[in-house]
Amino acid sequence: MAQRLLLRRFLTSIISGKPSQSRWAPVASRALQTPQYSPGYLTVTPSQARSIYTTRVCSTTFNIQDGPDFQDRVVNSETPVVVDFHAQWCGPCKILGPRLEKVVAKQHGKVVMAKVDIDDHTDLALEYEVSAVPTVLAMKNGDVVDKFVGIKDEDQLEAFLKKLIG
Repeated sequence: MAQRLLLRRFLTSIISGKPSQSRWAPVASRALQTPQYSPGYLTVTPSQARSIYTTRVCSTTFNIQDGPDFQDRVVNSETPVVVDFHAQWCGPCKILGPRLEKVVAKQHGKVVMAKVDIDDHTDLALEYEVSAVPTVLAMKNGDVVDKFVGIKDEDQLEAFLKKLIG
C-alpha cells in the first residue's frame, strides 16, 4: 500500500513538473537513480538518474458526474459525442464499454465518449428514454442523431462513428 502511494505521488510530481512535497520524495528520487558500485558498498550517484517515460491518459472518454456536467460536456460540446448508458451489473455493458472506448480512441479526437451509469443518473436515463442497457446515443450539437441498444462488434461500431462524424 505504501509503495503504491509512493509511486502515485512520485508520478504525479513527474507529470505535473512540480517536485513532491511529501516526506517520501527524497526516497523516491534515490530509488529511481542508477546505483554505482564501489568496493564494499553501494552508492547512488545523483547525476545518473534514469529517465521515466509516461503516456498520456486517454482524454477522449470521460464519466459524467451530474446533470450540469452532462449539459456542459455533452449537450454543449462542439465535438460529436457518443454517450454510453451502462450499469455496473450489466454483462453486455462490460463487453461493449472497452470496445467502444477503443474505437473512439482510433478517431483521434474527432469524437469523444461520455459514460453514464444509469443507477447513478436515473434522471438522464429517463430524459433520454433509456429502457435497456447498454444504450448508446450519438449526439451532435446537443441533438441525438443516432442510437442503438445492445452489443455490437468493432466493425459495426466503426460504421456507427463514421456516420456520426460525417
